[in-house]
Amino acid sequence: MTGTVVVTDCDHGTMAPEGAVLDPAGISWRLEQCHTAQDVVDRAGDAAVLVNQYAPITAAVLDALPAVRLVVRYGVGVDNVDVPAATERGVWVANVPDYGTQEVADHAIALALSLLRGVLALSASVRAGDWDYTVARPLRRLSTLRFGIVGCGAIGSAAGGRAAGFGMDVVGVDVVDGRPEPGGPIRAVSLDELISTSDVVSLHLALSEATERLVDAALLGSMKPSAYLVNTARGGLVDSPALLAALDAGRLAGAALDVLAVEPPDDVGRALAAHPRVVLTPHAAWYSEESFVALKTEVAREAVRVLGGEPPRSPVNAVGKVRA
Repeated sequence: MTGTVVVTDCDHGTMAPEGAVLDPAGISWRLEQCHTAQDVVDRAGDAAVLVNQYAPITAAVLDALPAVRLVVRYGVGVDNVDVPAATERGVWVANVPDYGTQEVADHAIALALSLLRGVLALSASVRAGDWDYTVARPLRRLSTLRFGIVGCGAIGSAAGGRAAGFGMDVVGVDVVDGRPEPGGPIRAVSLDELISTSDVVSLHLALSEATERLVDAALLGSMKPSAYLVNTARGGLVDSPALLAALDAGRLAGAALDVLAVEPPDDVGRALAAHPRVVLTPHAAWYSEESFVALKTEVAREAVRVLGGEPPRSPVNAVGKVRA
């Protein structure tokens, strides 16, 4: 099995899980810390596989690295990879779609409950020396509320099942095919109905040209003023300045976010983090010790598969003839 694996960038603090897969297979590999496309070109000239976190993988990168046969991302989204360019050049693009399904669904519900049960306001009040439940009024019984899922793939469906377990009325829409996956507790509705009637709108979409800034000023304006927005998917799905403006104007009850359009936060992100009706976590929804190991070992296994002449387990593109 020949070919070098280059990890373009990784902030996980350890590469032991990857090494535990690649070393026994006799595959040479190394970690770089690339920030730009040019960094990747300069530091990964011998790569047959790129394991990628945040560094952009552009058409120019793929042209400059003719030995690359696979780009595999840590995680689900591939919005920093030029997938059409890879397909045209016979390069597989793969992700790890199932490493953190349970964790992200759990986190979405935890964020929603922190708002629906007034945890944010109550905790801040106690920290300030008060002891008064009324700071969180009005709270509603969960079984009287509607939980809207935008994006009904594996994670959205799992989150919907959890919301239904709390007695909430769960509705969903998939902006790709217009309906949830069959089965489960999610009742299909239109996007307009979901947005205008849900007490929680929870986002579970990939970021693409079609979904970028889907949650804009107009959509936020269609939500109930008492509703909450939850985003554990991609920060770019939300127009952050529009969200901040809606919160400041009282047109939205609150937001619970695990992702931002710019990470770490820019000025708008910091303003959202400081907002009294926002709970913000640092892109941590995916994390458990189990998901951490699953993510890192699976990207390495994808490299082993492709270097061994097999297709990846989880390709996001269809490649006719793979680069030699």
